[in-house]
Amino acid sequence: MLVSALLTSVGINSGLCVLFFTLYSILRKQPTNYEVYIPRLIAEGSSKRRSHFNLERLIPSPGWVKRAWKLSEEDLLSTSGLDAVVFMRVITFSLRVFLFAGVIGIFVLLPVNCSGDQLHDIDFADLSNNSLDVFTISNLSSGSKRLWAHFSAVYLVTAFVCYLLYYEYKCITGKRIDFFHSTKPQPHQFTILVRSIPVSAGSSVSESVERFFMEYHPSTYLSHMVVHRSSKLQSLIKDAKKLYKRITHLQSEPNQPQYRHVGFFRHRVDLVDHYGKKLEDIEENMRLERSEVSLATQEVRAAFVSFKSRYGAAVAFHMKQSINPTEWVTELAPEPNDVYWPFFSSSFMRRWLSKIVVIVACILLTILFLIPVLVVQGLTNLNQLEIWFPFLKSILTITFVSQVITGYLPSLILQLFLKIVPPIMEFLSSIQGYICHSDIEKSACNKVLWFTIWNIFFATVFSGSVLYQVSIFLDPKHIPAKLASAVPAQASFFIAYVVTSGWTSTSSELFRIIPLIWSLIRKPFSCCSDEEFEVPSIPYHRDIPRILFFGLLGITYFFLAPLILPFLLVYLCLAYIIYRNQFLNVYAPKYETAGKFWPIVHNSMIFSLVLMQAIAIGLFTLKKLPLASTLIFPLPVLTLLFNEYCRKRFLPNFIAYPAEVLIKRDREDRNDPKMAEFYDNLVAAYQDPALLPIQFSANSDSLNSPLISAAQVRH
Repeated sequence: MLVSALLTSVGINSGLCVLFFTLYSILRKQPTNYEVYIPRLIAEGSSKRRSHFNLERLIPSPGWVKRAWKLSEEDLLSTSGLDAVVFMRVITFSLRVFLFAGVIGIFVLLPVNCSGDQLHDIDFADLSNNSLDVFTISNLSSGSKRLWAHFSAVYLVTAFVCYLLYYEYKCITGKRIDFFHSTKPQPHQFTILVRSIPVSAGSSVSESVERFFMEYHPSTYLSHMVVHRSSKLQSLIKDAKKLYKRITHLQSEPNQPQYRHVGFFRHRVDLVDHYGKKLEDIEENMRLERSEVSLATQEVRAAFVSFKSRYGAAVAFHMKQSINPTEWVTELAPEPNDVYWPFFSSSFMRRWLSKIVVIVACILLTILFLIPVLVVQGLTNLNQLEIWFPFLKSILTITFVSQVITGYLPSLILQLFLKIVPPIMEFLSSIQGYICHSDIEKSACNKVLWFTIWNIFFATVFSGSVLYQVSIFLDPKHIPAKLASAVPAQASFFIAYVVTSGWTSTSSELFRIIPLIWSLIRKPFSCCSDEEFEVPSIPYHRDIPRILFFGLLGITYFFLAPLILPFLLVYLCLAYIIYRNQFLNVYAPKYETAGKFWPIVHNSMIFSLVLMQAIAIGLFTLKKLPLASTLIFPLPVLTLLFNEYCRKRFLPNFIAYPAEVLIKRDREDRNDPKMAEFYDNLVAAYQDPALLPIQFSANSDSLNSPLISAAQVRH
C-alpha cells in the first residue's frame, strides 16, 4: 500500500469523525432524540423533555467533552459500578502501554527503519508515492546491527507491559475488595445455587432441601427457594404485556382508529374490547398455568439456598456436600436480577447437546468468515483484483479510486461483517448452559475476542501470504521464517484497519447510528411520549474484544511497523472521552460482576506478548541475527512464568472472596439494625419474576396473589 492510500483513508475517516461529532452535538439537544442520546438522564429524572424551541439547539457545542473529561473514577464507581471502572482502566492501561511504546517506536525504531535500504530509498520529495513498507523493519537488510535496537525494544516493552499488568491486577483486586466492603448487604452474598438435588420417593424437592440443610448446616441455614419450570408462563406474560400496551395506547390516543373490520364478512369491532377479551383469555391461561407451575411435578431439581452469614454460604459453596460428587452440586448465586431463568427450563440432555451445537456453530462461523477475509485481501492487491475482474482495469487506473479500494474499502468490509459476530456469540453463549447474564456475557466476550484474533489477524496474515507467496506451505522447514516475513507484509493493511475500524466504530458509538435509525422508524408507531423505555447497558462482549484486539495489533506491530502507534493512540483517546460520556448519559448497569472481566484482559495481553516474542524470534532468524534470536528465547518463558504467578496470586480473589474478608464483613453487620429486614427480604429474593403477582385487566383479581405461596418458601 502506498502512503497516499493511507492518507486517503485517514482523510475519509477524519472527516467522518468530525461529521459524527458535529451531528452528535446538535442531535443530542433535540428533545425527540433524548431517548437515544441521554436515556439514562431521562430515566433518573436528571433531564426533562423541553418542547419550546431555541436557537441554541442548532449550534454544536463541546460541553459534553468537558463533562466527560472531568468525570472522576470515584464518581464513575458510584454511578456505574466497578465493571465500568475496570472497562475504563482497560483503555487507560492501553494508553500507557502505547505511549511508552510510541516514544520508542516513533523516535527510535521508525528512523532506524527509514535509514535502511533493503527495499528502496525513501523519496522525501514525493513522500505520498512511497510504499508503507519502507517504514517497517522489512527495510533493514539482513545482518544489520541496527536490528539490535528492535531487540532492545522488545525487552523494554515486555518488561513495561508486565509491570503494568501486575500493577493493574493488584489495583483492581484491591478495588474489588473495597467495593465488597462499601456496598450494602446483597442477596447473592448470602446465597448459593444447589443443583442435582436427589429426591426420595414421596417427598418434594423443597422438602429434600430443607431436610438436608437443616441436618448438615443447622447453625447457618436460613431459607431456600425451589426453582420451577416457568417458560410457558413467561411467554404468556410477554403476550399479555404486549396486549396491555396496545390497549393503553388506544385509550390514551383518541385520534387513533378505535374500530377495525375483521373476518370474511368484515364485522366492525371495537379494538379496545377486542384486545381486552384477548387479554382476559391470556390471563385465564396464566391462572391455569400458575396452578400447574406450583405443583411439585414442575419443580426443577435446583434451589437457591440462603444462609445467615456470608461465611456460611462460602463454606457450603466450597465444600462437597455429598459422597456422590454429582449430587448436591453447589455454585455461587448471581445477583437476583442477573439470573438467566430460561436456563432452568431446559433439561440436562438439552444443555449437553447445546454445548456440542455451540462448538460446531463456532467452527462453521469461523470457516464461513474466511470468505470475506479472502475478498478483503484481494482488494488490497490491485494486481490480483485486475485478474479477478478484468473489466475493472480502466477504473482501477484512476488514482483516487485505487486509493479508496486499497486503503479504505477492505477495512470497512471487515468492520461490517464483524458487526454481526457479537450478537451471534451472545446467542450461542445463552444456550451453552450459563445460569446468569453476566456469565453469558463473559463467555461471549471470550468467543468474540478469539474469533476476532483468529479471523482478522491470523486469517489475514495467512491469506496474505498465500496471495503473495504460495510456497509458504510447500517448504515446512522454513514456515517460521516465512511467517516472520508474512506478518510485517500485512502491516499496511492493519494500519488502515486501525484507522477505518477503530476511529469509525468509536465515533459511531457516540453517534449511536442504529438506535437513532430505529427510533426514527419506531416513533410514528410508538405509544404516547410518556411511555416507559428501557435504559441500555453497555455491551461489554462487543467493546472489550475490540479494544483488546487493537492492543494485540499494537504490541505485535510496535517494533515491526511503529507507524501504527500514532493511529492507535488517536483511537484510544477517542475511546477514553466517548465511553466516559456514554457512561454518564447512555448506559446504566443491569448487574455487577465486580471487575470479573479483568482476567480476560490480562490473558489477552499475555497472549499478545508471547505472539510478539515468537514473531521476533522468527524475524531475527530471518534477518541473519542468530544471537538476537537466541537471547529472545527466554522472554516467552519468563512471560508465561509471570502469568502463572499472577494466576496464583490474584485470580482466586476473582473467583470467590477470601474468608478473611467475609468474616470481617459479617462481624460488621452484627450490630446493623437493618439486617432483620434484610433477612426477611432475602427469603423471596430469588423468586422467579414470572411467578410474582401481576395484574393487567380489572377482572383478573386472582392474578394479584403470589404464584408461590408462603408454605412453599421454607425458612
